[in-house]
Amino acid sequence: MAGRRVGAIEQGLLVFLGLDRTDDADTAERMLDKLLAYRVFADDVGRMNRSVAEIGGGVLLVSQFTLSADTRKGLRPSFTSAMPPAQAQALYDHTLERLRARHAPVAAGEFGADMQVSLVNDGPVTFLLEL
Repeated sequence: MAGRRVGAIEQGLLVFLGLDRTDDADTAERMLDKLLAYRVFADDVGRMNRSVAEIGGGVLLVSQFTLSADTRKGLRPSFTSAMPPAQAQALYDHTLERLRARHAPVAAGEFGADMQVSLVNDGPVTFLLEL
């Protein structure tokens, strides 16, 4: 089904979710707490002072196992710390369900699919959120 759009948002956050072997439902909940409250949108004077929840923005959640790559040694990434696919899909689905329960609008990529992801980045603003 090439060319099929599975998720889209307007203003908001594109979240690439990398899941490690040590992540669990509690990790996902803490990440959502931080994600929904993280102040990266401009207030009335142009300062990053508003969250996606405050602006009513969307969240597009896309699974991205390559974020778990260990690139410290050699010339080839290692994925030994990445969560195994079946376990990762269950946690991704749980995270998506919890996100939808807490926020709207929410859209999602397709777990494990070879997707073409496009974004318009409002300024050079990209963050790596870690707990």
